[in-house]
Amino acid sequence: MKVTTTNLIVTGITLISLLGACSKDEAPPAVVAETEQQPAAAVMVARTPSPAGAKVFIITPADGAVMSSPVLVEFGVEGMAIVPAGTVHPAAGHHHLLVDTDIPALDQPIPKDANHIHFGDGSASVELNLQPGVHTLQLLLADYAHIPHDPPVISEKISITIQ
Repeated sequence: MKVTTTNLIVTGITLISLLGACSKDEAPPAVVAETEQQPAAAVMVARTPSPAGAKVFIITPADGAVMSSPVLVEFGVEGMAIVPAGTVHPAAGHHHLLVDTDIPALDQPIPKDANHIHFGDGSASVELNLQPGVHTLQLLLADYAHIPHDPPVISEKISITIQ
């Protein structure tokens, strides 16, 4: 490219604009051509092994139950211990209740939102306020970092109807 006075003026104005737009605590914004694609970083997460035969299940309510809100949901587990999140212990984890959603990615921490309820305190029941209609409930056990075990310890998905 031929260097001209116009090129130098445009380059100078661009640099002044970029630097002027930043406060003293901010870095200048990165300039990336619109055609460049930045690959997403792949993060490998080690999953905690679960013992053979471990299972988690919903004690109450029963599949197909017709009830009113609030709903008491009680959790059961066999072959593993329930411990608070952050506790590193073999053959242990804590509950996550999936409400009206499918199983999340098993190699990542379980999301925390209205459909993925965390029980990092080690509790084994909850009272849910659900709107009238049909709802699905399913349990997924996760390790100290909210990552499902390998193989995953997942309950059957049940459906309940709220009047």
